Amino acid sequence: MAASAVTRAPISRIDRIRPFAPAIVLVIVFVVIGLVAPAFLSINNLVRIMNASAIPLCLALGATFIILMGSIDLSVEGVVAMGAVATALLVQNGVNGSDLGFFAIPLVLLMGAAFGFVNGFVHVRLQIPSFMVTLGMSFIAIGIATVMLAGQRVRILDTGFRDLALGRFLGIPMGVWIAIAAALVAYVVQTRTRLGRWIYAVGGGEDILRLTSVPVGRVRVLAFTLAGTFYGLGGLLSAAQLGQGHALMGQGRLFTTITAVVVGGTALMGGQGGVQNTVIGVLIVVGLANGMVLMGVPPYVQTGVQGLLIIAAVAMAADRSRSRIVK
Repeated sequence: MAASAVTRAPISRIDRIRPFAPAIVLVIVFVVIGLVAPAFLSINNLVRIMNASAIPLCLALGATFIILMGSIDLSVEGVVAMGAVATALLVQNGVNGSDLGFFAIPLVLLMGAAFGFVNGFVHVRLQIPSFMVTLGMSFIAIGIATVMLAGQRVRILDTGFRDLALGRFLGIPMGVWIAIAAALVAYVVQTRTRLGRWIYAVGGGEDILRLTSVPVGRVRVLAFTLAGTFYGLGGLLSAAQLGQGHALMGQGRLFTTITAVVVGGTALMGGQGGVQNTVIGVLIVVGLANGMVLMGVPPYVQTGVQGLLIIAAVAMAADRSRSRIVK
């Protein structure tokens, strides 16, 4: 018989474990913290962790599609700020006569999508690196939000709208249910649509993909538009949760968002990971932060631990056998 069989390199034990590493880390983090601080695993605290995870999950879902393409989106904080400010100004508030109630939701999501579309369009048409375009867009959005409110805060007076985040169903905050629904939508887009498959393809090898009929530029624009929609949802939930809107509502969200996506196992080089990884990553980051508070760890040490976590996650997720050069 002709020797046509292709000899494959043996798969190492580390390669077999790597896809499950985020889930293993999640279990270890929860067990270890639970042993040190038993209150961590109480029902009330687990609900608190889920509630604290809702907004970061919405933001990280959007960032997942961008990182899957091997790009980066730094406009999170700006779009969240604009989403929160727009929400506060559209529902019943203490500044103007608006009272759109739940009709404000599609308008805020469209606004987030518009920011994402501009990000993608400028990135593709002007061939500017994604991190630079989105960083500039973040500053622009925060600037617009500041000008709109002249640096002031707008209080939301619509209690029914605030129930989007504070109301409860089956004992769990509504914000958690909305974040779960958002994750399901993102998962369907990732696994059941052509856009989801193309996003993976772009991250796996854009140069080769450009030789095919896949519209790479359009895929990038659509992915950024989708991400902006999720950021808009995050801004909306932030406003509903805090009962106000101001230009600094997104402050501190970027680092947590990127950390959660990477810790979950989505590779910064693209083409590897996904929505399911991001859900685990958010639970690791938020659970660890909650646990460190219960254990009395100082805030500045918590930030350092998050930094170590992101380096360790990248080191575990990266397949260095495929990378001859590290830039």
